[in-house]
Amino acid sequence: MTVFIYSLLLYALSPVILGYFLFRSRKDPAYRQRLTERFAFGLTAKQLNSGGIVVHAVSVGEVIAATPLIQQLQQRYPNKPLTVTCTTPTGTATLRSRFGYSVQHCYLPLDYPGAVKRFLRVLQPELLVILETELWPNLLSACAKQRIPVAVVNARLSARSARGYRRFAWLTQPLLGHISLLLTQDRASARRFRALGYAGAWQISGNLKFELAIPTHTEQVLTQFRQAFAPRLVWVAASTHAGEDEQLLALYPTLKQQFPSLLLLLVPRHPERFAAVATLVQQAGLSLWRRSDISTANTIVPAITADIALGDSMGELLAWYQLADLVFIGGSLIPRGGHNPLEAICFAKAVQSGPHFFNFKEAYRQLAQQQAVALVADSQALLDNSRLLLADATARQAQGQRAQQFFLQQQGATARTLDAIASLFTGTPMSNHDVTQPQPTLPLASGQNVGASYQSKTQAAASYWFDPQFFNDVTAQHFQSLWWQQQQAVIGSSTGRNTAYFLQHGEHKLVLRHYYRGGLVGKILHDQFWLQPVAQSRAMQEYQLLNWMRAQGLAVPRPVAASYQRSGLIYRADLLIELIPDSKDLAAILQQRAITTSEWQAVGAAIAQMHQLGVYHSDLNCRNIMLDVAGKVWLIDFDKCNRRSPGEWTAQNLARLLRSLNKEKGKLAVFNWQEADWQSLQQGYQQQLAAATPLTTTEQK
Repeated sequence: MTVFIYSLLLYALSPVILGYFLFRSRKDPAYRQRLTERFAFGLTAKQLNSGGIVVHAVSVGEVIAATPLIQQLQQRYPNKPLTVTCTTPTGTATLRSRFGYSVQHCYLPLDYPGAVKRFLRVLQPELLVILETELWPNLLSACAKQRIPVAVVNARLSARSARGYRRFAWLTQPLLGHISLLLTQDRASARRFRALGYAGAWQISGNLKFELAIPTHTEQVLTQFRQAFAPRLVWVAASTHAGEDEQLLALYPTLKQQFPSLLLLLVPRHPERFAAVATLVQQAGLSLWRRSDISTANTIVPAITADIALGDSMGELLAWYQLADLVFIGGSLIPRGGHNPLEAICFAKAVQSGPHFFNFKEAYRQLAQQQAVALVADSQALLDNSRLLLADATARQAQGQRAQQFFLQQQGATARTLDAIASLFTGTPMSNHDVTQPQPTLPLASGQNVGASYQSKTQAAASYWFDPQFFNDVTAQHFQSLWWQQQQAVIGSSTGRNTAYFLQHGEHKLVLRHYYRGGLVGKILHDQFWLQPVAQSRAMQEYQLLNWMRAQGLAVPRPVAASYQRSGLIYRADLLIELIPDSKDLAAILQQRAITTSEWQAVGAAIAQMHQLGVYHSDLNCRNIMLDVAGKVWLIDFDKCNRRSPGEWTAQNLARLLRSLNKEKGKLAVFNWQEADWQSLQQGYQQQLAAATPLTTTEQK
């Protein structure tokens, strides 16, 4: 009955809804194009393959946030059709610029019962994934009737929105009952959903907007415009609205007096405002450069001499951020609620925001705690802050690096979301809990590095992490064996399946390892991995884990530098670690001599320490356990390893090691390994477990 009443109200409002589209189409004709699709007319099985997964991302911001998730869904379920819906023309444009026609696309129809039925009849999805809180009663009700599971991911519910939901509890409570899986950005949102009556499966999986995927065309834009922006001090005002551009243009002449090379790049939020903003610039008596005047791609653009640049294009904001010296996030000088600051801070840019940022309140709150954002009360305060930051490159860089560090600490939401979605396909029961803590992507304390420090650097399509105690700076050449050979610094190499190089760097000895694929796929792709956010790449994952384990006192190699090189939809990766001095792996030692009982017990104790800290070693074998001349046990090769909650995997880890020992004994003529040795190892393992104080929940996390 509640949905019936809602539908009647929706039908009554039909003239208003149609009037809205016609009104918007006055400035943007795309709003009246494909209008029948808004009612699911014209959708046919010839145009769209049925089955598979439907992902709904409302507009530009949601499409950007969903990009890594969509990419991973394509890879994990290559045989399932993937359809992405949105509700705005700009969302469509962003989707096509990022995915072309590798995914199916149509508008999500308006929430009329007939339109929803037509939509589901054509697509017949196995799963509907909804970004954030775009909840439509008829859509959810129809999915429930057809037993189509619905996953609401990256959900955020503010206190204000929760109060609105409570006022319409007669409608929202049944609606929440149709959600199969709820993945929230934070604890507060999860708590508010449960207070509203949600009783289904839920997890706190983190914010997908920290999983930035850079479109492939961004590098082309950077190459084309880098020279044009290079001579100027660039202040980017991103996603601005009416009422803000006027204030920014009023500030510019004052700032220009102090900073003669200042270029203000205005990037309006909505494309229908491009012409209006150009008029505002002309009325202010300022000279204007427009991105849209550059029609030829791949042409290097000469230096800009105008006062104001207008970014009147779609899908290029990430390039403008990378060219910026300072970034102001729009929608915040007026009460629009602000916009996403994460796309700017991931490039280590100093970011400013006005007082109205309630749409991203939690992100700004955490950034403010890290002193990683400049929050200003009004345009006068923005002027004062801009003077300070534009005059001090060191202050800008420090603020940007703090912001980028915060950004990297928050990553991991995509992997958690994928795992939760997989449970809907497999039917695996999922417990309700916060999964953001046991397996953090960057297990670091807030605002500081744990263990060895590192700095990050982004350069074109490459990202580097490095320990400043070893390197002042790193470039691509530091991860090339040929360059080290030219420095006469290669002192040896491994002879395994893939060569690793031993290097002399000052007084330190290092190991350079390039990442390769294994199995049959490796014969084709060799060293190419499907695109991931930087912090989730193979090298950075291992760097983070080694860094954290060393901070916990485990004997593992010290990470020195990591490289992430992106090319299209793939990346390559490298890792530099410190060489463990005067050590041999267990397999090599056993070919020369038997190992004493106390040494076997030490091996068992080292593995137990690793397991107590929840570290799963994906390839625990006798070649990844080292003993040095002092008898100290070291564990190595943590590629594809991670942290886990307690479980059967610890026994499986030990079983893998046992198999490797038996395998080596079976193929080598001399291998000093006896069954009694395993008992000694297990004895050391159990003694370590018994002697150690049980970890608290907080420590485990």
